[in-house]
Amino acid sequence: MDSPRWLPLEANPEVMTKFLHSLGMIPTWQFGDVYGLDPELLSMVPRPVCAVLLLFPVTEKYEAFKLEEEEKIKAEGQNVSSDVYFIKQTIGNACGTIGLIHAVANNQKHLEFEPNSPLKKFLEQTSKMTPEEKATFLEKDESIRVTHESSAQEGQTEAPSIDEKVNLHFIAFVNVGGHLYELDGRKPFPIVHGKTSEDNFLEDAVEVCKTFMARDPQEVRFTIIAFSKDSY
Repeated sequence: MDSPRWLPLEANPEVMTKFLHSLGMIPTWQFGDVYGLDPELLSMVPRPVCAVLLLFPVTEKYEAFKLEEEEKIKAEGQNVSSDVYFIKQTIGNACGTIGLIHAVANNQKHLEFEPNSPLKKFLEQTSKMTPEEKATFLEKDESIRVTHESSAQEGQTEAPSIDEKVNLHFIAFVNVGGHLYELDGRKPFPIVHGKTSEDNFLEDAVEVCKTFMARDPQEVRFTIIAFSKDSY
């Protein structure tokens, strides 16, 4: 049986904030573009930041690195906190939604939800599941799928067709227990990138984003989005 496919979500902060609001998250935190990586431009991002999303091109260099990284971690091991919420991606083109779920699920102590929030309900129902079980549960979650579909059609660019191969991928960075985690539903497990703190989290996440850019210096298709406390 073919795995289900969704329309890709645009890397548009407004669409993302609206998407989560539609699923019952009270928008006290908002997504916003990170316009550049130097300290001056990073200082313009509203603080605190509780998650960072990176949209990047999946190239041959990246795929080779991904396999290498996986083998290295399997051989050497890593300590992943049991508090990290991680979901595998089994739905084609759903990486934007998976990234948003990772951003929200690992920051529930900061966020507020409406009483009947479909997203909060999904997180509660899946909290004790394995990453694979969570993925299967998402495939069956109509409220998230329907909201994803309408959000995918709301961006500024025309949504590609559902069967079009999209070679851009979303991942999330979060701080859980003072450690920086990269959460990518295409990988078998979270990746630990060392220690971080609430104050330095954005800068630490951006340092990891820079390594993605350095691997493909000819590429320009990178977008970084911060999930910040609404300062307005």
